[in-house]
Amino acid sequence: MMRILHLVLEPRLSGAEVLAKDLAIHQQREGSTVSMTALLPERPDFAALTREMVKHGVECVFPARRSSLPVKLMHLAGVMRRFRPDVVFAHATIPAFYARALPSKVPVIYVMHSAVNDFEGALFRNVERLLSSRARAVIGVSPANLRDYTRCVGSHPLLTMIPNGVDTSRFMFDDRPRANGAPAQIVQIGRYTSVKNQLQTVHAFRDVAAQVNDVRLQLYGVVEDPAYLAAIEDLVKKLGLEERVSVDGPNSDVSGVLSISNVFAMPSRSEGHSVAFLEALASGIPVVASAITPFQFAKTLPGVQLVDTDNTAAYSAALLAALAQPRVQRSLAGLTLQDTAQRYLAIAQQVVAKL
Repeated sequence: MMRILHLVLEPRLSGAEVLAKDLAIHQQREGSTVSMTALLPERPDFAALTREMVKHGVECVFPARRSSLPVKLMHLAGVMRRFRPDVVFAHATIPAFYARALPSKVPVIYVMHSAVNDFEGALFRNVERLLSSRARAVIGVSPANLRDYTRCVGSHPLLTMIPNGVDTSRFMFDDRPRANGAPAQIVQIGRYTSVKNQLQTVHAFRDVAAQVNDVRLQLYGVVEDPAYLAAIEDLVKKLGLEERVSVDGPNSDVSGVLSISNVFAMPSRSEGHSVAFLEALASGIPVVASAITPFQFAKTLPGVQLVDTDNTAAYSAALLAALAQPRVQRSLAGLTLQDTAQRYLAIAQQVVAKL
């Protein structure tokens, strides 16, 4: 098999990093020798995932402190010398810049995870044009990634789409009734940033709470925009919902959270190919999400409502309907972790064979 290095920007509980962790463990189990590194220190919320990787034989080497650009490059060069990878998967744009800036012959595969167009700005667009040929392959997790790359950067000889996959074994279907007396719970999991639209979930929940006495809203996520988090907390207080809404940081036990919740909300304004959305689908929980293009593949799945979540009345009505729905088994053929890992390995073998 191969020696594979996964490079992320910052080890944290976010979609790209969780996918990289799942891929690393799967690849190690399948016989490859796998390592993960990062440009920034590990966040405390990622520690449990690091322990999981180490338990499965994945070597994790993260910097101890934040550092300057040259020191980041030196750290990455040191990891490359120590681990001697056959291929590097650079997850997200900034890690891909660093990986290709090194004078190394190791093939770099750039994975675009972004929910927005990273190349709208001139700086990133020009840097990517300069480094594009240093990527042996470019993977997009959604059609929008490929479209943005081609439009803003140009063509690439190996530009392909590989949707994210979910480890369905972590989300066993369980339609048993919830514990007697436990309040119904709506949950949203995602980074605290305006694109995730938690403020609109709070607005819609006010209408739900006015009609259902025993229901709670639980928000979890990495704090990416502290000002946006503060705005959410202020809105909860303004609406008098402090006793019914919990605004918390990231939670590593996503399967556990989904198992005790009744509805999963995802009113995102933009997404790449959301791992959290896939996890909710795998769990069988009723889902209410925005009707954006990246979610359209799920519109015919049972227990899934895609609505205009910026319309508060429509959003709250969908949440109310979902509270009355049971869990349901869904087929995720083509979207499992194994599906995704096989395609990643095929790309890695393809680029290594061309050396």
